[in-house]
Amino acid sequence: MLEFPRWKYVLILLVTLVSALYAMPNIYPQDPSVQVTASRGASIDEALRGRITAALSEAGVAPKAVEIEEGDMLVRLPGLDEQTRAADALRPVLGEDYIVALNLASTVPDWLNSLGARPMLLGLDLQGGVHFVLQVDQQAALDKRVEAYADEIRSTLRENRVRYQSVERRPDNTILATLGSADDVDRAGGLLATAQPTLQRSSSGSLLTVRIPAAELDQISADAIEQNILTLRNRIDEIGVSEPVITRQGTDRVVVQLPGVQDTAEAKRMIGATATLEYRAVVDGDANDAVATGNVPPDARIYYRRELGIDGRPLPVLLSKRVITSGEQMVAARSTVDETGLPAVSVTLNNVGGQRMFDFTSVSVGKPMAVVYIERVPQLTVVDGEEVRSFRVSEEVISVANINGVFGKQFQTTGLEKTEADGLARLLRSGSLAAPMDFVEERIVGPSLGRENVIRGTTAVAFAFVFTLVFFGVYYRTFGVITTVALLLNLLIVAAVMSVFGATMSLPGFAGLALSIGMSVDANVLINERIREELRQGMPPRTAIAAGYDKASGTIFDSNMTALLAGVALFAFGTGPLKGFAVTMVIGILASVFTAVTVSRGLATLIYGGRRKLKGIAI
Repeated sequence: MLEFPRWKYVLILLVTLVSALYAMPNIYPQDPSVQVTASRGASIDEALRGRITAALSEAGVAPKAVEIEEGDMLVRLPGLDEQTRAADALRPVLGEDYIVALNLASTVPDWLNSLGARPMLLGLDLQGGVHFVLQVDQQAALDKRVEAYADEIRSTLRENRVRYQSVERRPDNTILATLGSADDVDRAGGLLATAQPTLQRSSSGSLLTVRIPAAELDQISADAIEQNILTLRNRIDEIGVSEPVITRQGTDRVVVQLPGVQDTAEAKRMIGATATLEYRAVVDGDANDAVATGNVPPDARIYYRRELGIDGRPLPVLLSKRVITSGEQMVAARSTVDETGLPAVSVTLNNVGGQRMFDFTSVSVGKPMAVVYIERVPQLTVVDGEEVRSFRVSEEVISVANINGVFGKQFQTTGLEKTEADGLARLLRSGSLAAPMDFVEERIVGPSLGRENVIRGTTAVAFAFVFTLVFFGVYYRTFGVITTVALLLNLLIVAAVMSVFGATMSLPGFAGLALSIGMSVDANVLINERIREELRQGMPPRTAIAAGYDKASGTIFDSNMTALLAGVALFAFGTGPLKGFAVTMVIGILASVFTAVTVSRGLATLIYGGRRKLKGIAI
């Protein structure tokens, strides 16, 4: 008998309504815009709105709106040309206090946003996105590693009670240790040969020179690139960008493409940020006297606290050159609040960092320890008409507190503002860059096939559905209309699912979608032909419809599950375009099985199931 449970009608209705709701944001166009984000210390307020409006007026750019959204200033513009002109006009006016980035602002109504409805992301080949080229400062990676070797040498000499006056890194990437006597040189050489066998050593009198082999220096530079690429992937995952393209270019550059990205300012902050923490011991001595006279203890450096003194200047503090632990040893971090309700970052160290912190706090209870916040700030200056990119390193002590007890792998860091705590927690979670990077190129990439080809592609899809409607309507008549409705619902479900999960639609994705639609057509053709066969064998119409769906369903499930497994394998082992193809194919196959077997049967039952004296059907 031709029957269909009512709960399935309710399910089909709910799926249709929810799919229509979450696919709806895709019909709203995006506004070309310029997003202005405050750097540390700057503010987003009405005064900034006035500066932006004045700068745009002077440049002859008429914005659609200048508004504050989620703590950023968003300038909506009527076109891409005005977007470029606005960005060029605002960058020199706002300077280093603000990040000016190109963006595509959503025009989806607030009521849809409140329901979590977002448009699906389009790849660089369809909509465009952000294209970054970053220069890796490999010398900084070398300096960092050589300084680490120098610190290890100091620790080895100190732990074995070998007298030394200084251990300093020289510009040629060698380390010069000045020892107490020639006997100390021989003893130190033997200890270092055991502790660091890869390093080369030579001595002259009381001087011991340690050299890093050229092969190891080259490996350090290569590892810096690979570590940065891995860290970039982690950081981009933190901002939720789907299918990023991160590739190495030459010996010291990295190309980052973010297809369909919505918040380019946040992406730029997270990609280029090198903020981290260092924990250092406070050295006894008068910091003000050291600043005034220049007499700094050999094992100390002068840092400045965030707090200001009576004279309005930052307070100096003497900290040990030796780092207890840093962001590189952190395996987890989250933004939280301390027992007083102030912002804090809860930190978990790895075994090495936890042991170093435990060893230090075990012998330093009651002594002060400082937390240093380090941030690399990019700068852009114009020299002789040419842009010169550089950077400055900002180091400030955010907290100095006495150690009240012994701790190791887990503890809290306080002294941060709420936004700093949130941003720092995300940076520490995503990992530390092995070497700083500077943005040498930033641009919005348009569709590779051009706007005209995208319009033609959309038109082709529309004509294809019209052709399918006409063909199936003529060939299968009523069941042809049912098939077309099922195909339209299939597309609606795919668009909704991809929008909800933030998947990126690209040209390979369209290929996967086309394949899944073709399989859905095959499934409906199989059902219709099976119904025809049952009618030719003399079955009553309603019995033929029920038998056609029952007998075809098993074959449809088998064929689609085989294709589904292939799609899952492509997603699991593929990268880039292959994943885009696999995602749309898998979603499309699941949707096509539902629409071909369930939806079309429900429609057929709705049309023919209630007719008691049914003598024939239009198929």
